[in-house]
Amino acid sequence: MLNGFCQISTWIPVNKLSWRGCHLHVSGCRGLFFSKWVYVLVVGLPVVPVSLEVQGTMHNGNLEAAPVGQVPDDANQHCPGTEAEAAGKAAACKGCPNQEICATAPKGPDPDLVAISERMSSVKHKVLVLSGKGGVGKSTFAAQFSFALAEHDKQVGLLDIDICGPSIPKMLGLEGQEIHQSNLGWSPVYLEDNLGVMSIGFMLPNPDEAVVWRGPRKNGLIKQFLKDVYWGDLDYLVVDAPPGTSDEHISIAQYLKATNVDGAVIVTTPQEVSIIDVRKEINFCKKVGIPILGVVENMSILQQPLRNFKFKRVADDVEEDVTEDVLEELERVSPHLLSVFACTEVFHVSGFGAEAMAKDMNVPFLGRVPLDPELSRAAEEGHSCFTDLKCQSTARSLNIIIKRILLVLEGKDG
Repeated sequence: MLNGFCQISTWIPVNKLSWRGCHLHVSGCRGLFFSKWVYVLVVGLPVVPVSLEVQGTMHNGNLEAAPVGQVPDDANQHCPGTEAEAAGKAAACKGCPNQEICATAPKGPDPDLVAISERMSSVKHKVLVLSGKGGVGKSTFAAQFSFALAEHDKQVGLLDIDICGPSIPKMLGLEGQEIHQSNLGWSPVYLEDNLGVMSIGFMLPNPDEAVVWRGPRKNGLIKQFLKDVYWGDLDYLVVDAPPGTSDEHISIAQYLKATNVDGAVIVTTPQEVSIIDVRKEINFCKKVGIPILGVVENMSILQQPLRNFKFKRVADDVEEDVTEDVLEELERVSPHLLSVFACTEVFHVSGFGAEAMAKDMNVPFLGRVPLDPELSRAAEEGHSCFTDLKCQSTARSLNIIIKRILLVLEGKDG
């Protein structure tokens, strides 16, 4: 040391250390960095406390970098982390059930996230509609939820990110429509002045065309939807996602992470074969930080007026339609019964259904929606069930659920 100044030189070994996971703290220093060693030279500077800190874990005598991002519960030992450059490609990833997802998911700082945040800044509430299982009525719920919001005079956008199975154009009666581009970006297809829709279904030259895309291309289109579609000022953006917890889910969670997503509505049917996968979806949301607004049990019971049923007499291998005879007898003896709704369970419920599952996983249960042929007809014909007199019973169930969601979301605004 000379007149309060010092000269220090030292080598720091960092074998097999990725600099992405390393933090070197030396107060007032200049450093020369090499691939496997760090040479730190401090010369001609005031004497200050020097602290060297390298983050990582020891393995076989070598220092390994700390994981970057999340480490799934079922990941292999020495997982590099889901956001590491080596995710899905490192030797430690071999045989991991998450390998393909990690390898194809976007990683590192993404400059487009700034553009997405700017675009989403005009959207007040963002709600994801998810399910771990396909065929549970998720898109039907997303479509009717959007109809209900629009009928409450909200400005609504419905974004369909089910790249391989886009059904939203059909469910809103918008088949055959095309996307247009302006100087502000892609314009949604508008059903009403306050209900805009975006889907890959509008981009296919043939509705029967199969979309055979790998993860990176799907991720690219989802990103483009978020940063290039001009929605204007929205009260609600409803995002209809495909089933599962794969590329599309990871992408939408990552891209919207900085935009304050309000949460997800999880849709399931009551049988255990669906509940099993929905539990995974709930755990996915918890891992990536998406709040869960609640669980909806769809197709909880079959429900329709007695007069809408068909009746058969079954004997051995012979089936005889006796609908006309039964209805005539009811009309003669008890006409008031024809307007009664008949209900029955469709699925065997061995695990006590969605309500018990929600309680077990400590998430809200929003309610049940019956399996109603009139709701199915509304989805097939692309119109709202809330304006259809034949669908009043199911519309009532949906309204109860939607009011519970709005109570949470708009309570935040108060």
